Amino acid sequence: MSYQVQPPSEGARGGRRRLRVVAAVALLTASMLAIASVALGAQATVGLGTADTFAVLAGSTVTNTGPSVISGDVGLDPGSAVTGFPPGIVNAGTFHVTDAVALQAQNNLTTAYNDAAGRSSTATISSDLAGRTLTSGVYTSAGSLGLSGNLTLDAQGNPSAVFIFQAGTTLTTGSGALVTLIGGAQACNVFWQVGSSATIGTGSQFVGVIMALDSISLTTGATLNGSALARNGAVTLDTNTITRATCAAATGGTGGTTTTGGGTPTTRGSTGASGATGAAGAKSHHRKHKKPKAKPSKSKPKPTKSKPKPKPKPKRVPPKPTPSTNKPPAFTG
Repeated sequence: MSYQVQPPSEGARGGRRRLRVVAAVALLTASMLAIASVALGAQATVGLGTADTFAVLAGSTVTNTGPSVISGDVGLDPGSAVTGFPPGIVNAGTFHVTDAVALQAQNNLTTAYNDAAGRSSTATISSDLAGRTLTSGVYTSAGSLGLSGNLTLDAQGNPSAVFIFQAGTTLTTGSGALVTLIGGAQACNVFWQVGSSATIGTGSQFVGVIMALDSISLTTGATLNGSALARNGAVTLDTNTITRATCAAATGGTGGTTTTGGGTPTTRGSTGASGATGAAGAKSHHRKHKKPKAKPSKSKPKPTKSKPKPKPKPKRVPPKPTPSTNKPPAFTG
């Protein structure tokens, strides 16, 4: 008894092809959704507009005591009282007191403040951030926010990582508090949105842009790698160092880099994924080959001594033969 194997029908083959197409489409869709979720998880920076050039900006007064050093613009609007300069010093910046620049900066600050306050929360945090290591995100406290020790912000190798802190009322740091940046994190991407007033404690090393609805006070010896921007109230200083934070162009992974509140700022450029370049471009790997310069010969030419020409020897002139005189033979007879 014999059996004949029949080839699969056209319908069966078409069904298998359809299954393979469906599986490929499902895999592609899943990949796209995964990429989209990562992209949506990335937090955009807070645009400061013209307020970005200010290290200090206040609404009512700017008051300084002691030899504070401010790197960046100092502005005030609508108030008119700026005192304590000198002994305070402003480097690489300009005073803008109740002028069009200060007014525009305050308007841009209001927009930035509302942007930060309106971000969706990543996590709710306790009133004291000491001992915590946080990655990029939006961290919210309905009431006050404090720092009694060390806070570490980890960008995990992404220099564009953004950290936003939303404090419902006050922000207060204790004496000697410290904010440390690791994994390529940059102070220009750290924002503190404060619902009332901020106080940075004695000797603290703080990082980021402080945007307070009311006032900001830096007590004796506190340093700020960032900006103190107060919408309505005063900014009060006492022997402080404030350095406006600027973003460096991303040129590759920087995981291992550590920066504290007293870190040196870098040049602001457009930030992006690892490997992108901003205003400060990467150096070219192609170098122009210079022709080697011919080395001067060290050997000095030897002076040529001219030998004296030998004097020609006098030619010997053979003596002329003496003509013989024919004498007659002697007579013998």
